Amino acid sequence: MATTPAEQVMVRGGAFLISAVKPGEIFTPADLNDDQRLIGRTTEEFLAKEVIPHTAEIEQHKEGLMAALVKKAGEIGLLGAGIPEEYGGAALDKISSTVLSEKLGVYPSYMVAFGAQTGIGAIPIIYFGTDAQKKKYLPKIATGEWLSCYALSESQSGSDALAVRTRATLSADGKHWILNGQKMWISSGGFSDLFIVFAKVDGEKFSAFIVERGAPGFSLGAEENKMGIRGSSTVPLFFENAHVPSENLLHEIGRGHLVAFNTLNAGRFSLGASCIGGAKHALALSAKYAKERTAFGKALCEFGLIQEKLGEMAIRTYALESMVYRTAGTIEAAVTSQGSARVKQLMQVLEEYSIESSIAKVFGSEMLDYCVDEAVQIFGGYGFHEDYPVARMYRDSRINRIFEGTNEINRLVIIQMLLKRAMGGVLPLIPAAMKLGEELLGGPSLEEPAAGILAEEDRSVERAKKIFLLAAGTAVQKFRDQLANEQEIVGALANIVIDVYAMESAVRRAQKAATGGGEAAGGTAPMADAARVFVYDAMDRVEKEARRALSATADGDALATQLAALRRLAKHAPLDTVALRRRVAAAVLVQDRYPFDGR
Repeated sequence: MATTPAEQVMVRGGAFLISAVKPGEIFTPADLNDDQRLIGRTTEEFLAKEVIPHTAEIEQHKEGLMAALVKKAGEIGLLGAGIPEEYGGAALDKISSTVLSEKLGVYPSYMVAFGAQTGIGAIPIIYFGTDAQKKKYLPKIATGEWLSCYALSESQSGSDALAVRTRATLSADGKHWILNGQKMWISSGGFSDLFIVFAKVDGEKFSAFIVERGAPGFSLGAEENKMGIRGSSTVPLFFENAHVPSENLLHEIGRGHLVAFNTLNAGRFSLGASCIGGAKHALALSAKYAKERTAFGKALCEFGLIQEKLGEMAIRTYALESMVYRTAGTIEAAVTSQGSARVKQLMQVLEEYSIESSIAKVFGSEMLDYCVDEAVQIFGGYGFHEDYPVARMYRDSRINRIFEGTNEINRLVIIQMLLKRAMGGVLPLIPAAMKLGEELLGGPSLEEPAAGILAEEDRSVERAKKIFLLAAGTAVQKFRDQLANEQEIVGALANIVIDVYAMESAVRRAQKAATGGGEAAGGTAPMADAARVFVYDAMDRVEKEARRALSATADGDALATQLAALRRLAKHAPLDTVALRRRVAAAVLVQDRYPFDGR
């Protein structure tokens, strides 16, 4: 029987590192209900009929076309996904919104414009706006009458968001905020009507404002000449004594960081979800081409190295899809309120799962880069030609590792949040690390033979969690509150966390499918194959990252002891990954697409 979000076990964000989840407790794509599947089909049909046929014109920035296509999405209700019903929106659940984001990933230029409207351009008002602001702006955003965007970045403050130089001062009569400064790289800025702008009141208090396009003293710069997502609008904004009504202050003076970071957190998860759609599209194009193209008298798909690429593309996509839908189900299960109370609770829940959102963003963006790179390789010389879609996909993918906070920043955020929760007693990582230390001092223990579906992989997941505790505990013990300054070590720890979450999500989904949890397309055997290969390779990565962290943290006899413990924990049985990848590739080629999509 399918799991509904309400039936899931409620867990704290990051708790996956120290607790086990059962297969029936996670949400998977097989659990989508009819309404959620309908959202996916509606989005696919809309893109296929209204957007994709205009790709060439969009890429050439045909005047007014992108704005018109975003507005057209409003006509069928897609723009109101996250907006409460009382303000004209559809108030979709988190899982439906995840499906929507995934489907939009097929065409990134349009996804960026759509996301600016429904995500970062609307979320600040949804979460932090006054009732008057919501009534004035949200209905127009939901229908597409007004298009919105988000303006945080500046030329001197990209990742360092709080270092913005744009200033806001209150006019003498108290009726306007006077803004001075410049914003850079503003997505959808060229055709938006509303701008969520961040500035420092009196040069000190980081705050947010709603700026309308016609505000006196506010102007737009020329479109940027970008490497990728060329069909999207990206412009600088200029404020020269720009007058913004005093009632357009968003939230509170000096509390703009809450607006900015909560919005980015929601955007990170959506970006991770969109990477699923992009990867599936790259895989489908690659499989079809590999079957049609011949070399040395055989179809490309008959060559082992091509099968290896197709198999690995499917495996990594499967891992991302598993963790994203697991997280979406967890978030939805945690939101129990309705109406306006739901919006407030959702914001709190998204903050609770900020670690999982950053994981989805980092893993998703890097996985998609891998998939489009391999797609170009499979297409060969044609993949390097702009007449073939994989060339555009290759260019478009690269921005995802920079969007919504760079992957470097997100890796730091993952560990920063974990340590903050550990030190605050919210997440019992410290007791877990101490318990592991006692276990390791006791020497090797006898283990029972692995039994059950993916039992060996289960064991690897638990060992990977212990490896994180070993490496993180050693680093914290040495550097204490200065660990944040050791970014290479923090990055290694974050990589372990990312792989642990992906490993467990992949295994639990396959176990659930094998015990009657769904997943009709492709059967459950290729899914188990995908989980086994992913976990096998991930354990090698986890061991390598832990060794890197430990070697930078300890030395002498202490390091030798730590590395000996690491070798014990990282031990895993050999696996014929060549044969398993071939089987996954065969499943891909049977369907000419991603083989685990039972929707």
